[in-house]
Amino acid sequence: MKAIRVHQFGDPSVMKLEDVPDPVPASGQILVKVKAAGVNPVDTYIRAGQYAALPPLPYTPGADGAGIIEAVGPSDTSVNGFAPGDRVYIGGTVAGRAYGSYAEKALCVADQVHQLPKEISFAQGAALNVPYITAWRALFEKGHAQAGETVLIHGASGAVGVAATQMALAAGLRVFGTAGSDRGRALAKEQGAHEVFDHTAADYQKQITAKAGAGIDLVIEMLANVNLVRDLEMIALRGRVVIVGNRGSIELNPRAIMGKDASVTGFTNWNATPKELAIAHAAIIAGMERCGYKPEVGKEIPLGDAPKAHEAVMKPGAYGKLVLVP
Repeated sequence: MKAIRVHQFGDPSVMKLEDVPDPVPASGQILVKVKAAGVNPVDTYIRAGQYAALPPLPYTPGADGAGIIEAVGPSDTSVNGFAPGDRVYIGGTVAGRAYGSYAEKALCVADQVHQLPKEISFAQGAALNVPYITAWRALFEKGHAQAGETVLIHGASGAVGVAATQMALAAGLRVFGTAGSDRGRALAKEQGAHEVFDHTAADYQKQITAKAGAGIDLVIEMLANVNLVRDLEMIALRGRVVIVGNRGSIELNPRAIMGKDASVTGFTNWNATPKELAIAHAAIIAGMERCGYKPEVGKEIPLGDAPKAHEAVMKPGAYGKLVLVP
């Protein structure tokens, strides 16, 4: 099969499309024919060697994907209820990232494979795992979002932002979203955000404060090194900030947190327990079936152009999810 392989950490050019042996499922494993693979910013950090947990070299990037089950282990007719021919999305692969989803086939264990509703395309399915798990954990596990509260979602036009907007609306929150382009702001409005702001405007913080009344109850923060200080100025008494993304250091006076009895929480999905992930996936599948959760695919890119996808995913002006197509 064809797969992207990384033999040394570095810039996007270290990713090469190569011929590798087809994976063979052992008992309890599932082989998925990948129809689409999701590209996440964390993939770029790992490829560059700038992440806390790095795979052994060489490796195939990617944790997200969607496709059709091709085979299960030799002694299995099904694994966890999944059988050949089933439509699925995946969240991780066997042996971590040694054999990732940037490939024509991916080898998984049972808890890495999840039902893909027929209404959701494979490209959309490839946009489910990291973005929707991240959004769910940020809003409900870490942010304790409650109906009637106001949530500010920075980067509401990106894959995580779209997911968080859909989830927050379904849960009865008032949603404020920000985006840095006309196209992105239009998408945030289409998704149903009650108020949308241009985070490149010099006075966007004043605009948000004027609309928020008593303040923002919860902030989903995609770029803490740029926004955290301003977030703490905008939040209400006992407000919460959940950090999803960060790309640098800042200087912060802790009194900004103390004075409002506020809380600032950060997390990474790699620390999630199997139970936490199972709860999130169950909520995501129910949301697709009953609440209209549907990922926004920004662009589909051929698998061999993975280096271009890694360059694109880190540029400003996020719009939906970048997906690789084998």
